[in-house]
Amino acid sequence: MSEFEPYYRLALAVAIGLLVGVERHWREREAAPGLRTAGIRTFALIGMLGGCTGLIEKALPAGSQVGILTGIIFLAFSAVFAWYKLREAVVEGDFSVTTVVAAMATFLFGVLAVLSDLRLAAAGGVALTAILASRGPLHQFIERLSWVELRSAIILLAMTFVILPLLPNTPYGPFGGISLRAVWTLAILLAAISFVGYVAVRLLGSGRGEMAAGAAGGLVSSTAVTLENARRAAAGGDADGLAAGAAVAGSSSYLRTGALVLGLAPSLGWLLLPSFIVGALVMAAGAAWLVRGRDGATHEAGTMGNPFDLAGVIKMALFLGAVGFVVRAASAAFGSAGIVLASALAGIGDVDAVTVTVAGLPKLEVGIGASAIAAAVGTNTVAKAIYAVGAGSRRYGWRFALVSAATLLVGTLVFWLSWTLVG
Repeated sequence: MSEFEPYYRLALAVAIGLLVGVERHWREREAAPGLRTAGIRTFALIGMLGGCTGLIEKALPAGSQVGILTGIIFLAFSAVFAWYKLREAVVEGDFSVTTVVAAMATFLFGVLAVLSDLRLAAAGGVALTAILASRGPLHQFIERLSWVELRSAIILLAMTFVILPLLPNTPYGPFGGISLRAVWTLAILLAAISFVGYVAVRLLGSGRGEMAAGAAGGLVSSTAVTLENARRAAAGGDADGLAAGAAVAGSSSYLRTGALVLGLAPSLGWLLLPSFIVGALVMAAGAAWLVRGRDGATHEAGTMGNPFDLAGVIKMALFLGAVGFVVRAASAAFGSAGIVLASALAGIGDVDAVTVTVAGLPKLEVGIGASAIAAAVGTNTVAKAIYAVGAGSRRYGWRFALVSAATLLVGTLVFWLSWTLVG
């Protein structure tokens, strides 16, 4: 340890107190002198007190009980500070305990700065100040939050962090079987996409919100976005906006697949990248056409309904799991027919798996590899259009199918031109 390190650590403890104190003092800056329990100076001293406590703790003999001294000083400080804050609360009629908790946290971060990780202590001080400074936006958020939105967020968190870890990962059945964990993960993905779309629409309006949500969801699974938007359209949602969101998700998916090809198999890039880029542009243009003339604020928050319907989400996840099972069974049956057919079948459910598998095959001919990935992307585009027509409203399905057909036509033409010129 450097001889100057204790000074640095104590200085950080004081700096944390100053940072928190600035925010607390600013919030009560109009209070008369002597009527403020703690401001910038007091919080700086609280940080210093925590740092000094850590220095004393570190200087104790090796056999001493670790933490007892810190605990005693912390309890004594908390009691004294709470007493003075209580007196202020009685005068002002204020029942908030935020400043007391902030002071206790500042003391502990001061101790942490001396005894443990400097970066962790600094990050904690900044996070504490950010939370204190966000009082207005956080209160407004809670005031605008409906019970349906809160319930949906809790359900999504429970699905992810409570139920998912309890499910077995072992697949059941032939042809690779069906994994309960994989199906539940799809359900979480669908619910998350729906929830993100709901939030985006509230913030940006129907057209732009669905497109923003689609762009984000398409980086994960454009098929899931298409199915979830189809469910919402069938339930009476904005068909044009939802179709635009699914189209943008498809555009993101094309670009993501192109990036995978470029990273895993650059030799295939000259054949595939032009068609993927053009396909992404056509999908994006179709999305813009679907929401043309809108001002982005056509959907009021009160008419948007539930962020996601759990029963519908689970049904969609089971459907995707069944499609994957059928594809694996067909691939096993037609395995001798070649990699292109198998890739086309697998593309019904997942393009990324095909891309990674084909790109990783040793001694793969460029033409066969490019054809296999292109077949997977093509069947995936067709499959999503069928899903949209079958699961969504009539307007949603056929509008998305029209954009998909244009994309497939132009993308196939560009792929053929690339094959003719490069292949």
